[in-house]
Amino acid sequence: MLELFQTEWCPASRRVRQRLTELGVDYVIRQVPADKRKRSALVAATGVDAVPVLVLEDGTPLAGEERILAHLSERYLESRGAWMHRARAEKSRRRYLEEECECSRLATR
Repeated sequence: MLELFQTEWCPASRRVRQRLTELGVDYVIRQVPADKRKRSALVAATGVDAVPVLVLEDGTPLAGEERILAHLSERYLESRGAWMHRARAEKSRRRYLEEECECSRLATR
């Protein structure tokens, strides 16, 4: 099974997670500490200290969004429901941004 070393606050990690979902690929998420000095498990497993890193079934680590997305495009066909995942993700992002704007506006009153 694929393993994705990532953080929730990382935009590249989010885009990789979204693409994996669109492709219908099962994977395990490994959360990585925000503090790079505390990423010994990541470095031991992948040889790098930055996210995202996708570890393939054969143990090969792919570091960086571009490299990961290129591999996924070569290896997997897009599922029929990919468009629905993209649409829902976009709707969720718009709702989040609207909520953030509303919170900011309320905080300045």
